[in-house]
Amino acid sequence: MLVVDDDALVRAGLTMMLDGAPGIAVVGDENILHALRAGASGYLLKDTPPARIAEAVRQVAAGEPILSPRITRRLMDRVAVQAGAYARARTTLATLSPREQDVVAAIGQGRSNTEIATVLDMTLATVKTHVSHILTKLGLDNRTQIALLAHDAGLA
Repeated sequence: MLVVDDDALVRAGLTMMLDGAPGIAVVGDENILHALRAGASGYLLKDTPPARIAEAVRQVAAGEPILSPRITRRLMDRVAVQAGAYARARTTLATLSPREQDVVAAIGQGRSNTEIATVLDMTLATVKTHVSHILTKLGLDNRTQIALLAHDAGLA
């Protein structure tokens, strides 16, 4: 196994501990950047008990990816927050006309009013009118807020 951590002292300690565990052979240690390139199969926090670390190494060797329970919880929380933001953004966009939704998507892509007019085949005045209506309908103050809404809705 390859021991990976951003702290050389932690890597040395883990190497000493794991090298003495039955059925585990440490072949080296690297910093975190190397692990990202190599495709790490497990991730444990530094406060994981030593016995759990050795058990996790064996599970990874058997082909089972491992995440610390706290990391799993953090990922689940983040996904839930993002899913909530996505649902709220989609619900908010549903109050707009299809053409206004097209303008929101274009703003989310970083397009200027002139670019939006070209891409959506409308006049510059029409784009400005749509932007104004979007801001009013959604109670927003500026294009940045429209862009953030587009991002949350998965349009950007």
